[in-house]
Amino acid sequence: MRVVRSLQARLLLSLGSLLLVIWLGAAWATAVLLRHEIEEVFDSSLQETAQRLLPLAVLDIVGREEGDAASQRLGVIRNHTELFTYVVRNEKGEILLRSHAADVSAFPAYDGPGFRRSERYRLYSEEALQGTVVITVAQPLDHQASIIRDMRMVLGLPVLLVIPAAFGAIAVAVRRGTRPLRSFREQLETRSEKDLGAVQADDLPSEVAPLAATMNALLARLRSAFDAERSLAANTAHELRTPLAGAIAQAQRIRKETAEPQTLQRATDIEATLKRLTARAERLMQLARAEGGRLTLDAEVDLRDAVSVVVEDMRRTERAHEISLLLPDAPVVSSIDPDTVGILCRNLIDNAAQHGDREKPVDVALSAEGVLSVANAGPLVSPERLHTLTRRFERGRGSGRGSGIGLSIVATIADRIGSRLELRSPRPGANDGFEARIALNERGPA
Repeated sequence: MRVVRSLQARLLLSLGSLLLVIWLGAAWATAVLLRHEIEEVFDSSLQETAQRLLPLAVLDIVGREEGDAASQRLGVIRNHTELFTYVVRNEKGEILLRSHAADVSAFPAYDGPGFRRSERYRLYSEEALQGTVVITVAQPLDHQASIIRDMRMVLGLPVLLVIPAAFGAIAVAVRRGTRPLRSFREQLETRSEKDLGAVQADDLPSEVAPLAATMNALLARLRSAFDAERSLAANTAHELRTPLAGAIAQAQRIRKETAEPQTLQRATDIEATLKRLTARAERLMQLARAEGGRLTLDAEVDLRDAVSVVVEDMRRTERAHEISLLLPDAPVVSSIDPDTVGILCRNLIDNAAQHGDREKPVDVALSAEGVLSVANAGPLVSPERLHTLTRRFERGRGSGRGSGIGLSIVATIADRIGSRLELRSPRPGANDGFEARIALNERGPA
């Protein structure tokens, strides 16, 4: 048997079942009371009819001529259904008077005043003149049962109409009552794993509010822990800048001052290693910014300016590669921070330069729709490999000096701005190479 997990469904089932049981019990009690009251009404009618007819029958019988004791049947003035039939008898059981539809065989022998019941009739007998005149009134039981059945239907039909309406009202009430819970659930379902802000729980019921408070406290502790981790990475990378720059300067000075080939080679290797360490520290600061910093502005800016500044700067530093830039004529506006655009663009271009064909240019393009694409010539990348390139410290197969977190930084920023990093190989319009695309005009939760 499947267990109902939904609180709303449980409330509907429990309240509906309880209401149905109450209604059934009330309907049964009403039916019993109704039958009892109707039987009392019919018994009273039988008794009243007998007591009203008996004096009239006595006057009629006493007023007859002496010796005229023959049974008389009342004539029919107009055809009708006779619900009450009666017979008037003497002390010997001889019938002195009867109604026109009276079935004599249905009247048993008189055995005293009061109520009797046969298979088909409810009877009441009364006597006068010291038992010399007896009247018995009969009513068909099927007529009484028909009236009781009709009354039950008259009372039951509205209930049958009210029950669905009541269930609908319960459903509406339960749905309105659980609206804060649904809102709370939707907040949890729609937020990403990067969003550790407090969940709005002001209108939650008092029974559930402690759970929300506990969850918000847990989220606050997780946010503090992640902030501390990001701050440590960013501060460490920042503090390494100055000593690394000093160490690089010392290595360069050794290269200039020494004439010994081995010392010169060691100084060159040390300088290259320190530069890689500096690039790694810069990437760590970018990763901390991508994971925890604010990526959007309150106002919109033209993305062409940010892209062109990064490309011009990298054209001066990346001397081994030619970088081509294609920008639209019309402004491309977005609320993304230009520094964030610079991080995206710089990492994508650096990735292309490190792992692409050094004899071919890196193609950078920004479409009118705000899609930034960076493509380069080079060997093909398998689809299986494409899925792993956005993992941290996952390097391509090129001979570059990449840190392995460039594409991971881009993917993290894309996720936070509500976009997606698309990787393709081969690049569009060619049989080789690699292309990375990301839409910069998305509206995400960043």
